[in-house]
Amino acid sequence: MSILQKAIDLATKATDEDKTKNYREALRLYLRAVECFLQALRNEVQGDKAKESVRAKCKAYLDRAQELKGHLQGKKPATENQSESKGSDSDREGDNPEDKRWPGQLMGAVTVEKPNIRWSDVAGLELAKEALIEAALLPVKFPHLFTGKRAPWRGVLLFGPPGTGKSYLAKALATEANHSTFFSVSPSDLVSKCLGERDKTKLVRNLFELARQHKPSIIFVDEVDTLCGSRDENESEAARRTRAEFLAQMQGVGSNKDGILVLGATSRPWALGPAGRRSFERRIHIPLPEEAARSQMFRSHLGSTPHSLTDADVQELARRTEGYSGADIGILVRDSLMQPLRKVQSATHFRKVSGPSRTNPDMMAYDLLTPCSPGDPGAMAMTCRDVPSDRLLEPVVCMSDMLRSLATTRPTVSADDLLKVKKFSEGFGQDS
Repeated sequence: MSILQKAIDLATKATDEDKTKNYREALRLYLRAVECFLQALRNEVQGDKAKESVRAKCKAYLDRAQELKGHLQGKKPATENQSESKGSDSDREGDNPEDKRWPGQLMGAVTVEKPNIRWSDVAGLELAKEALIEAALLPVKFPHLFTGKRAPWRGVLLFGPPGTGKSYLAKALATEANHSTFFSVSPSDLVSKCLGERDKTKLVRNLFELARQHKPSIIFVDEVDTLCGSRDENESEAARRTRAEFLAQMQGVGSNKDGILVLGATSRPWALGPAGRRSFERRIHIPLPEEAARSQMFRSHLGSTPHSLTDADVQELARRTEGYSGADIGILVRDSLMQPLRKVQSATHFRKVSGPSRTNPDMMAYDLLTPCSPGDPGAMAMTCRDVPSDRLLEPVVCMSDMLRSLATTRPTVSADDLLKVKKFSEGFGQDS
C-alpha cells in the first residue's frame, strides 16, 4: 500500500469516528493521516496541482483536529465536521481567518522524514554518532535509565564548516530512530517576511505541539542560527518574538514525559546568541573529514560505476585532498565520472571491443565501439554521432580522470571559516 493510500484510509476512518462523536480517536487518526500525507507529499505526489490538493487536505484535517482538541480540553464545543463541505473555511461565523492559515504554512515549513541512510553510510564522525545515540535513541529504548536527575538532553547542536555532513548525519539519525517522528524544519519559512508577527509565533508553538502529539519526536532545524541568532538592533520585532518563542518552547522540552529532542545544525555557530547556546546543551563539532573518512567517501561516491582505481589509488586521493569537505569530495568524484563521457564526446576515432550487450547484459557483444587514439590498431575515423546508441562502450573511470578533476576542483571551506569554527569549538564546543 502506498503512503498516499494509507493517508486516505486514515482520513476516512477519522471522518467516520468524527461522525460517531468518538472525538479522541478521530483526533488521533486525523493527526496520523496528516503525517502520512506529509510523507506522501515528499516522496510520492507529483505535479503542482496534486501537491496543492494534498496540502489543502492537510489544512482541512488539521483545522478539524484543532477543533477537536479544543473540545477535548473543554475550551469549545465540537461542532459538526464541515471540512469536506464547500465554503466551510470561510462561512463559519466567529472564526478568525488568520487562525486558519497556520496549518498550510506549517506544511511548507515542516516535513516528516524517514530517509534511508544508516550510520554505516556516514564516513567517520564516531563521537558525533555516539552523542546522538545517547541523546535520541537511548531515552526511547531504555526510558528507565533516564529518571531522577538523569534527564535526556533537550537540545543538541551540530556545528562545523559547510559541507561536512551535518544534515547527512541528521538524516541518518532519522533512519536509526525508527520509533521517533522526525520533523525537518525550514527556518527560512518560519521567519518568512510573508508571515505576520502573530503567524510566526503560532507556527513555532504549533510545531512543538505537533511534535508532542507524535512523541517521541526529533525536531531538526538546519542553519538554526537564522532562527535563534544573536540579537540585532536592526531586526524586526517579529523576528525577536519568533526567536523568543522558539527558545521558550525549547526550555519546555527535555523530559521523558515531553519526549522531544531539538537537533540544530549550523555552519555559523558564532552567530548564535547566548540564549541559543544555552538551549543546545550538547554542542558537537563536525570537522572536515580525516584521511580515513575521505577514503571511505571516495569509495562511496564511486559506487558501482566501472573504474580501474586500486586501493592504493584511493588512499593517494585521500592523502591529496586534505582540507576538502565531504561535499567537495562528492563534487570531485562527480566531475571525474564525467571524464569518460568527455572522451567519448571529443573522440575522432573508435575501435571495436567486446563487452556486455546493451540489450542483454548477460550476453557478450563483440562489436561494441570505444574511443581510441588515431594510431591504435583497428582505429576507425568517426565521432560519437556516428556510433549507434546500443554499441557504445564508454571507458572506465581511471586514476588519470580523478587527477584531472582534482586539478580543477578546489576546496570550498576558507581558512577564515575554519578559524571561526575552531574558536567557537574551543570556547563553547563539547565534542569533536
